[in-house]
Amino acid sequence: MSNTTRPCFAPARILLPPEGTPLNPWACIAVDQFTSQPGYWAKAEALAQDKPSTLHIVLPEAYLGTAEEEARLAEIRRTMADYRRSLLTREVNGFVYLERTQMDGTIRQGLVGVVDLEAYSFEKNATPAIRPSENTVVERIPPRLRIRRGAELETPHVMLLADDEDCTLIEPIGREKSRLPLLYDGELMLGGGHLSGWAVEDPALIAQIEEAVIALGDPARYAARWPEAAGQPPMTLAVGDGNHSLATAKACWEERKQTLSPAQQQTDPARWCLVEVCNVHSPAIEIEPIHRVLFGMEEARVLAELKHWAADRGISLMDGGEQCFTLVSPEGERAVGMTGKLEPLTVGTAEAFVEALLTRCPEASVDYVHGEDAVRALTRNGAVGMLMPGLKKADLFRGVVLGGVLPRKTFSMGHAEEKRYYNECRSLVD
Repeated sequence: MSNTTRPCFAPARILLPPEGTPLNPWACIAVDQFTSQPGYWAKAEALAQDKPSTLHIVLPEAYLGTAEEEARLAEIRRTMADYRRSLLTREVNGFVYLERTQMDGTIRQGLVGVVDLEAYSFEKNATPAIRPSENTVVERIPPRLRIRRGAELETPHVMLLADDEDCTLIEPIGREKSRLPLLYDGELMLGGGHLSGWAVEDPALIAQIEEAVIALGDPARYAARWPEAAGQPPMTLAVGDGNHSLATAKACWEERKQTLSPAQQQTDPARWCLVEVCNVHSPAIEIEPIHRVLFGMEEARVLAELKHWAADRGISLMDGGEQCFTLVSPEGERAVGMTGKLEPLTVGTAEAFVEALLTRCPEASVDYVHGEDAVRALTRNGAVGMLMPGLKKADLFRGVVLGGVLPRKTFSMGHAEEKRYYNECRSLVD
């Protein structure tokens, strides 16, 4: 189907708990955060104990592969069924406009709706309307697919980005918020900031949103914006966060649609995924680098492996250089400069080294961490950190449009505490 006949981002039947349900502890942070800090999740569980919370219908990745996983999955299934029957009593038939007050006081605007998974692909060299901005590691999909397969509800931490310099999609809805029904307004748990949301059910506003989405994917606009990509299928939205969650929803849909007739495929709820869309050009959107933390190795070993790898790749290590990152360990911090046969972005060169290191050194492991302070805290316990330089907003869309996906774990939007919280829900069974 073309963007002119059906927008890839559309209104939905969105479910919420009763009016007055406090966001703390109802809404919880994205499960891919604090994976090396189980203390965070222990605090979250204490806050949510015996209270309605989306924490009870998601599986923090800190528990993936642990002895607790099976029991937690069974409890998630039971809780989803209970919430769908008796707790999620409010409906929004349209979109939710939201405002998230962040740690620095800026307000991030967003629209919650559904994306058509037929308009998205994580396959290499695919050019759908919705594209991942970084590599999808297919090995990460199966454990997440076990969670989504058969689930009665979804609640998203997927955030998509629109390249909307003229502010045609989200900002006009924000100017109308005084006449929209307020859905929630409160503080998020564990320093997550303030969140407010309004129902967008007015048919005229819904049509305005859909028209703006279609215009963002217009071939003429796309060619003018990216002359080097003229003639290629336009990209409307890029995945900013939750890449593997959206890929899991896609994999689940591909499985399910094999059991459906063509007519059923047009309306089955699994065809869509609930997401939040933000404007990458908003001053409140910060594109932060994702850092690497290596476990099981000391700094001297990491440096020796780096020198060996660089020599094999035709890369020289020196002060300064074309690309630079900072190595952090209990011994201190040092700048590592590189020149020679480099990837287009520093993070790409660094990731190539990490992948080679893990192959050569099976005793080593890596975690991808948001925030320099978190990296330094982990290195005090003997780990070795690789602090990545900043990423310009222009690099994101240009890299996806002209060069395909960015390297794995290239960027994050804001601090860990500013990640999207699970809040709105959608039924996957009716």
